[in-house]
Amino acid sequence: MQREDKKINVWGARVHNLKNIDVEIPRNSLTVITGLSGSGKSSLAFDTIFAEGQRRYIETFSAYARNFLGGMERPDVDKITGLSPVISIEQKTTNKNPRSTVGTTTEIYDFMRLLFARAGRAYSYATGEEMVKYTEERVLEMITDDYAGRRIYILAPLVRSRKGHYRELFESMRKKGYLHVRVDGEVKEIARGMKTDRYKNHDIEVVIDKMQVQPKDKDNERLKKTVATAMKQGDGLIMILDHETDEAKYFSKRLMCPTTGISYSDPAPNNFSFNSPQGACPHCKGLGQINEIDMKKVIPDRRLSIHAGAIVPLGKYRNQMIFWQIDAILKKYDCDIKTPVEDIPDEAMSEILYGSLENVRIDKDLVKTSSDYFVAFDGVVKYLRTLIDSDDSATVQKWADQFMAVCRCPECKGQRLNREALSYRIWDKNIAELADMDIAELREWLNHVKEHLNSQQRQIAEEILKEIRTRVDFLLEVGLDYLSLNRQSATLSGGESQRIRLATQIGSQLVNVLYILDEPSIGLHQRDNERLISSLKELRDIGNTVIVVEHDKDMMLASDYLIDIGPKAGRKGGEVVFQGTPAELLGLSNSSKSSKPSHPSTPSHLSHPSHNENSIDGSTAAYLTGRCNINIPAKRRTGNGNSLWIRGASGNNLKHVDVEFPLGKLIVVTGVSGSGKSTLVNETLQPILSQHFYRSIKKPMPYDSIDGLEHIDKVVNVDQSPLGRTPRSNPATYTGVFADIRSLFVNLPEAKIRGYKPGRFSFNVKGGRCETCGGNGYKTIEMNFLPDVMVPCEVCHGKRYNRETLEVRYKGKSIADVLDMTINQAVEFFENVPDILRKIKTIQDVGLGYIKLGQPSTTLSGGESQRVKLATELSKKDTGRTLYILDEPTTGLHFEDIRILMEVIGRLVDRGNTVVIIEHNLDVIKLADHIIDMGPEGGRGGGEVLSVGTPEEVAESTKGYTPRFLKAELENKGINNRN
Repeated sequence: MQREDKKINVWGARVHNLKNIDVEIPRNSLTVITGLSGSGKSSLAFDTIFAEGQRRYIETFSAYARNFLGGMERPDVDKITGLSPVISIEQKTTNKNPRSTVGTTTEIYDFMRLLFARAGRAYSYATGEEMVKYTEERVLEMITDDYAGRRIYILAPLVRSRKGHYRELFESMRKKGYLHVRVDGEVKEIARGMKTDRYKNHDIEVVIDKMQVQPKDKDNERLKKTVATAMKQGDGLIMILDHETDEAKYFSKRLMCPTTGISYSDPAPNNFSFNSPQGACPHCKGLGQINEIDMKKVIPDRRLSIHAGAIVPLGKYRNQMIFWQIDAILKKYDCDIKTPVEDIPDEAMSEILYGSLENVRIDKDLVKTSSDYFVAFDGVVKYLRTLIDSDDSATVQKWADQFMAVCRCPECKGQRLNREALSYRIWDKNIAELADMDIAELREWLNHVKEHLNSQQRQIAEEILKEIRTRVDFLLEVGLDYLSLNRQSATLSGGESQRIRLATQIGSQLVNVLYILDEPSIGLHQRDNERLISSLKELRDIGNTVIVVEHDKDMMLASDYLIDIGPKAGRKGGEVVFQGTPAELLGLSNSSKSSKPSHPSTPSHLSHPSHNENSIDGSTAAYLTGRCNINIPAKRRTGNGNSLWIRGASGNNLKHVDVEFPLGKLIVVTGVSGSGKSTLVNETLQPILSQHFYRSIKKPMPYDSIDGLEHIDKVVNVDQSPLGRTPRSNPATYTGVFADIRSLFVNLPEAKIRGYKPGRFSFNVKGGRCETCGGNGYKTIEMNFLPDVMVPCEVCHGKRYNRETLEVRYKGKSIADVLDMTINQAVEFFENVPDILRKIKTIQDVGLGYIKLGQPSTTLSGGESQRVKLATELSKKDTGRTLYILDEPTTGLHFEDIRILMEVIGRLVDRGNTVVIIEHNLDVIKLADHIIDMGPEGGRGGGEVLSVGTPEEVAESTKGYTPRFLKAELENKGINNRN
């Protein structure tokens, strides 16, 4: 028996579906908790162990602090011992803010800003020359050397290339006693009331003194005082003007361009931040992109006339001023408003879109005046802009979005920073260029940068570079070498964002901490899995306990301890099927029961290896030992003979690839992380099809052409986004079965007698719902700066409906009782109602029998949401010409769940449809009819199509990493099952 402080013990856990279970976890170990989707893994790891750890942490605060924070509810568990401080690393994407990037999340970009502020060399954005910086003594010395014996003006620059009349500035200088100024290269005497043209850019310098420079050996006291005064007036910058040649030269105590006199303020880290006004590009405010009006969306069909509605935002001709103006412009070019746009001269269309330089004459008959009417015309584009800017309502913005396109900022070229920040360089790279490199390329730059620094730079940069290298190395360790620091956090997958936080935790070097991770292997190719497992073991080896909720076979076998929760999902789960080492699970260990960690109150059948010999089919042990397999099909589908071709795809890292998608097949797109799979499918193929079928506004990544669209009639993207944004959304409402259930209740005799309509049984409209909670079933208590607290409604007690509605019952059940049923219960309950049964049976078929009909969609995982969407599509009648797109559908799925899911997907393909899946899981890849393998590496090293064909054909390829793993999978599994 191990000492108590060597393990974490959980007694009597009953959170959600956990059935009063006892679990032990060795400390300083890598423990994997596995089991079917919905079996209770997350309930044990996050809702019990993590929740209790967090509660105890808050209890260490003073009573005063807890008064502000509020107490956390204790999870439903008898006792937990041996608990360390807990850190949870979940799948939630780090930040949806477009200003959040990989660099800011990992703090690498913060160190880069410091590096450039302290060791960067400034160059002029006007001439490219290196900026210079002089002391006042050095300025005096240079003036004496360069202008000895010559007459000069000493001036202080006040205004540089800015508009304005500057009357107050001239008056201020006059009152200070200065007599002359130089305005736009011309020296003038300052007169009372003097001003400049307010609409032009001006350069203004005040003349401090005019003198003849004495040789070095003479007393230059006057020159010293004049230079000091000029430096003060010019904010550290002075100009010397040669009286004879009229040539100007600049000197500055700050960084200055020796040719143009442009000066920079002393650099600080904020000057290199796109989230700070000091560093952000003023045009795009640091976002790197702007919204522009897209002319192709404004005039989609040039064959139409403006009268017929060619300019979509204006619509068809109406008797309004803007149409009169357009007609007047067209008449100047011998056209009219009924001329097709393609026949209108380009100059005329330019005037119509961007405005006329001359006032437009409107016919007096149109405006009903005694004479013709002249009016300025600003153009359709400005008219649109004015509408958008003057009305920020959601309706107008949605209307305007259809004419907008996101494009790269023309001023900073997408680099987010202002031109001063981009002018600082280290080894010929500015900070934006480094942030655009992938992590592997950045590490290579960091390896050699010291060789290109001078001794002073090297001394300043040494510690900063060390910090950057350390953090970059941690990202490399968790397999994120293909990301760049500029990559937006919102575009990261759940697995990627989780691994970024994992890298940060490895870097923190904390010890005696309990880390709980939720499927960190998501999105990882088998090649990268080893690096992730090594990182987790590194966390363990420095003195931490690591608990991973995971389904990955490699992770399970590499763990020190394994806990299998099951045996099924939902009400039939929540039990400990096995706990022990992977070797014991596989039956490879002959050690006695007492030699392994065991909880005294744990029933022996839960932990004894012999129990696995009689365990149910579909359990973790059955799949790991090979007793259960996802069988390889006896033959591959041949498809319908037609194909969809994308040619010249070049978005992100795609290298102008031509890709064939044979229709009527199960197609799997695979490859290492960052190889270009999502760019090809989610960013190119899917937007092309959505634009074609649904006029979607999402713009596809660059490509040359697409062929074969006539062979499909719709595209369905089954992603992992939530079913809805509020708890009012649930599987019943999403699938549409709730409408059928309400119709059933409306037709009951009791409902007819009372005159109830379908709205009576909706919790979203007044009538039948509980008005105290508005049909929510709970009330939200605002906690000011704390998260809101939700408590059950004191009137309906969470049932959502009022008493009269709940009195109508079908087979003894009210509408609230039906919503509280699991899918499995509902299938039995509605077995004689075909319309309802068909829709809910498909949810059961995708392995979601354990979720409730009325379960808020906000409580469903990404994988569960994806399968509800898939079930919804399955319940619809299809034409057999639909193309389905799924992105990593195995997320959160156990081996048995994957088997059920792939059977369902197989049925879709058997009906003639095409399914395209992005996936790394070999159990899915081996079932494909056609594989597209991308690579060979991630990031700039990827973007190529390495091999295509059946799994057997791809397994024989010598390109990339997938064939090696796939070949081993085909040889080791399912070969005997193919007959």
